[in-house]
Amino acid sequence: MIGYEIFKEKVHKKTGINLSLYKEKQMHRRLESLARRNGFNNFEDYFNAIDKDKELFDEFINYMTINVSEFYRNPEQWKVLEADIIPKLMKTSSNLKIWSAACSTGEEPYSLVMLLSKFMPLNKIKIIATDLDKEAMNKAKIGIYSEKSLKNLPKDFVNKYFNKMGNNYGIKDEIKNRVTFKQHNLLKDSFFDNCDLIVCRNVMIYFTEEAKADIYSKFSKSLKKEGILFVGSTEQIIMPNKYNLKPAKTFFYRKLN
Repeated sequence: MIGYEIFKEKVHKKTGINLSLYKEKQMHRRLESLARRNGFNNFEDYFNAIDKDKELFDEFINYMTINVSEFYRNPEQWKVLEADIIPKLMKTSSNLKIWSAACSTGEEPYSLVMLLSKFMPLNKIKIIATDLDKEAMNKAKIGIYSEKSLKNLPKDFVNKYFNKMGNNYGIKDEIKNRVTFKQHNLLKDSFFDNCDLIVCRNVMIYFTEEAKADIYSKFSKSLKKEGILFVGSTEQIIMPNKYNLKPAKTFFYRKLN
């Protein structure tokens, strides 16, 4: 399908999303498939349609920002977070600043709140959760999840913090109220500062090496000294010292100074 380069430029101008920072073949293939599914044979017509039709535009954003998530994804890593990472962070600060970046539909930040409830009262917990996709965050704010997405979550959390709703589960307001959702573009927007813990998992795999390097550098600057970056299970950082980071545990990196 022709016209992809011009499509990228127009999308960048309209949304601030720079598709050139995503892996080219993968993103081109995904968007070409989406356009054809909606009956468009070229990117020019497809852009004209999403420029005018809010429903098509929302679908485009949702499709581009791959939303696959679950509570306690990779549960062994959450055990490390509970047993090692959070206790060490709390030795230097009882009021942790935590950012869940690329939070998708909310399973990750809500998991963080539930885990932190083991260490402090709920009213002391504050999580900043960001994503590019407003629709995903709207789903997060509603907070209704399938039984499958809860499969790794400790049963005591399920019993304590969810209401059964037919075949689904609704997360209680006492958890939802601890998370502030904000739209954020990792490739463009300014980052938060003085974070004790940044969680960004399973999104970097879609970016070019140059974009990854830029984001890791910004994450490092966003962390306090000794702060922790928690990454996805396919995203180990090569030469973390380039970003003033060192391995703390597998998938966890501590800021050096």
